[in-house]
Amino acid sequence: MALSQLLSTKKPLIIERWLGLIFQSYPPETARFLNKEKNRFDNPVGYRISQAVQGLVEALLGEAAPGEISALLDEIIRIQALQGFTPAQALAFVFLLKNVIREELGDALKDALLAAECLELESRIDGMALLGFEAYTKRREKLHEVRLNEVKNRVSGLLRRSGLTPASLEPEAESTG
Repeated sequence: MALSQLLSTKKPLIIERWLGLIFQSYPPETARFLNKEKNRFDNPVGYRISQAVQGLVEALLGEAAPGEISALLDEIIRIQALQGFTPAQALAFVFLLKNVIREELGDALKDALLAAECLELESRIDGMALLGFEAYTKRREKLHEVRLNEVKNRVSGLLRRSGLTPASLEPEAESTG
């Protein structure tokens, strides 16, 4: 049996275990809520992460368009970037998939052909991590841009209310004589 077929049979379990590990990266109370509440309206974060995880597994198994991987990663990373996760924390979930797959395959990896296919799959997962890092960087840049614009707007509003203009705050050129 080829690796893709074997993983397809274990897909629901892989998704469930990977999702559980992702949720464990949150504080315990949040993790319990994310795991327990399945309604997309009561738990939009858990729902979006669940949908993205399912899509990522399907993409890795060739059941979804490869171009979807970046968008699916962005779903998860957007949430984590907004929550202030460091790059390592935000991308750790990608590497957890390797462990889940290895554990699910277990003794099947003793087969040299399956082991070789698994190494190739793990390389694709590493590539996913690189795409994820790019997504994280873009999200953090956007977040900093939004915050900078908020500060500029506040300062501008304060200046208008006080009757000052940016030009009036410029230091006057001293004349030398």
